[in-house]
Amino acid sequence: MRVKSAALSKAIACAATLKREDRGVAAIEFAIFVGMLSLALLNAADIGVYIYQRMEVENATEMGVQAVWKNCDFSQLPATTSCPAMSAAVKRAVQSTSLGTKVTLQAGSPAEGYYCVNTSNALQYMSDISSKPADCTAAGTPTLQPGDYIQIGTTYSYAPMFPGITVASAFTTPILRTALMRLE
Repeated sequence: MRVKSAALSKAIACAATLKREDRGVAAIEFAIFVGMLSLALLNAADIGVYIYQRMEVENATEMGVQAVWKNCDFSQLPATTSCPAMSAAVKRAVQSTSLGTKVTLQAGSPAEGYYCVNTSNALQYMSDISSKPADCTAAGTPTLQPGDYIQIGTTYSYAPMFPGITVASAFTTPILRTALMRLE
């Protein structure tokens, strides 16, 4: 019984010593802080890359519609049927960003049609290029003439750098962007 009592006394003495010991507390606090800081830095990096890539896709899409405007003059409208240089120019423009060939055209893009401004000052689709309306009566603005617009849609598959760890895993992918420009 004396052995048990001595062991118990020794255990109690060790516990009391550990209770007074605070040298390791700073290391534990530092480890917790570094872990939280690392998680914040990983999130910042992933979010930054996503925003950069989304801006690049937006830029690529805008450059695509501008390529049509630049390469197809008014005598070649509608551009999708009368401008032979359009397809190559759009593809080159869309893939000219740092994302390169990873940016692709959406199915059905480019699309061309006639649009009018309606009474709410919003652009309203009137018809495809096969039949140009005489005026914008259907949009409620009969004094206006319909404009020829080209629409380009692009897509890019985003993949987070740290999947499952950062909030970027919840971001929408693929990144889809659309741009519309008046040609006439």
